[in-house]
Amino acid sequence: MKAAVYYENGDPGVLRYEDVADPACHPKGVVIKVEAASIEGGDTLNRWRGALATRPHIVGYQAAGEVVAVGSEVTNLRLGQKVATTGAFGSHAELRAVAARTAWPIPDGFDPKLASVIPVTFGTADDCLFEFGRLRAGETVLVQAGASGVGVAAIQLAKRAGATVIATASSDERLERLKPLGLDHGINYRTEDVVQTVMRLTDNKGVNLVVDSVGGSTLQGSILSLAYRGRVSMVGAAGREPMQVDVSTMMGGNRSLSGVFLGAEIATDRVHNNIQRLIDEAARGELQVVIDRTFPLSAAAEAHAYIESRQAVGRVLLIP
Repeated sequence: MKAAVYYENGDPGVLRYEDVADPACHPKGVVIKVEAASIEGGDTLNRWRGALATRPHIVGYQAAGEVVAVGSEVTNLRLGQKVATTGAFGSHAELRAVAARTAWPIPDGFDPKLASVIPVTFGTADDCLFEFGRLRAGETVLVQAGASGVGVAAIQLAKRAGATVIATASSDERLERLKPLGLDHGINYRTEDVVQTVMRLTDNKGVNLVVDSVGGSTLQGSILSLAYRGRVSMVGAAGREPMQVDVSTMMGGNRSLSGVFLGAEIATDRVHNNIQRLIDEAARGELQVVIDRTFPLSAAAEAHAYIESRQAVGRVLLIP
């Protein structure tokens, strides 16, 4: 099969389009013919500095496609079925093998390209808001990096739950594209001080919850944007900066900071069922999957570079 691979960490230029061996089907897994791979922020981070589990290495968490092989112990999936999948790596390829537990049936008529985006992206946003963020109707949420995949999902889910939604992005144009999803107030972090703007928008009360997938210095701003008893769901390090923050303001305001990693519970009934619910809701048109651009698999390096340029709104896909 063809795949986008690399032999050492680095910038997008390390990616090569090559022939590699087809993946084997585990007794408890399936192999899919990939129709779309959704490039996650974690994929670019892993390419940049993550461990190479294989050599050459095929990066990538998420992909959707058709089941072409079923393990001998798998009873809930069948040949020819369309599924969305996650795994530690392997999405940037024509074929990928995953555990059956991390494959979700796609409802008939729902585009696999859209379904490919949902498991990690929407599942993570949902956990940040509700499982760990304890969001309630009437509260105010700040979504850092609102134009990211998790950001786009969090804006929709928070608005649907009855929250007021504030989000940051790198340009006014990107913020405008978020308004139809439920954004109430946008902050261009290149031209505005995020903390000062949050306080102005909230009459100096601060926000009840922050979803922060950026980390680094952005995380400090998230903490300083909190209201009394405010919470931060920290879910990534997209900013690629050291996590050096001052948490001294948290104790006096009874505030909390939670790290969120969907992968730690991806095989549990709670997360598995929650992701299936989100896929089904998107298939019914209750949630909007935003795809910014698609690239051929052979242009994976170009796709990664585009993501890192911070122009995208939503997800970027690779199509084998």
